Amino acid sequence: MRMRRKPWARPELAACPYFIDEPQTLRGRWAQAFSRPQPVWLELGCGKGSFLTQMAEAFPGVNFLGIDIKSEVLAVARRTLSARFEELGRPVDNVLLTAYDIERIDQILSPQDQVDRIFINFCNPWPKARDHKKRLTHPRWLVKYQQFLRPGGELWFKTDDDDLFLASHRYLGECGFVLAYETRDLHRSGFSQSPPTEHERMFTQEGIPTKFLIARWPGKDAGGSRPPARAGEAPSPAERE
Repeated sequence: MRMRRKPWARPELAACPYFIDEPQTLRGRWAQAFSRPQPVWLELGCGKGSFLTQMAEAFPGVNFLGIDIKSEVLAVARRTLSARFEELGRPVDNVLLTAYDIERIDQILSPQDQVDRIFINFCNPWPKARDHKKRLTHPRWLVKYQQFLRPGGELWFKTDDDDLFLASHRYLGECGFVLAYETRDLHRSGFSQSPPTEHERMFTQEGIPTKFLIARWPGKDAGGSRPPARAGEAPSPAERE
């Protein structure tokens, strides 16, 4: 669904101290843009910011970068973040937001910008075969993420779409990621470290289970071309169906 144009969005973002208007200027030095040196977790397609807000609140010792192509949704995310942190009596000092096309993410993040974790939540499944290369878990994108994902870093992926989930398994294996955890029904699995997104709540109300996986990037020097292991490296017991 297309979001209506919000006249207040750009002025509010322009005045926001944690919104980055020209992210290209920080390529290779994102660490300097945060208030303090901490691990960096990246959400691709952060939307209205519900997930990002919950994570930033729960992990003050982590720096978060939220990217979305639409400034209108980022303005909503800014309001969500600011309102919640005001309730907590805390400044929003571990989050940066920026509007950018993820297809060109290598223009704003470089190997010097070591990211420890990437979140991809309920991205467009692009069901038609001719559009599969647009999927954010497609190898075309994964090789870009590998440029800035730290060896040992993780990609956390959630979706309601069965075909996309199965295809993402294959894509990740082709690109040398190692499967560390998976479940076909996140809310029944006992895994509690991934708070719900806006879409997730909607799908749950409709009875659609959330598929979830964690894939670890071993790094090119660690044999990153090998297929993923279905191993028990999971942080909590996987519910395999």
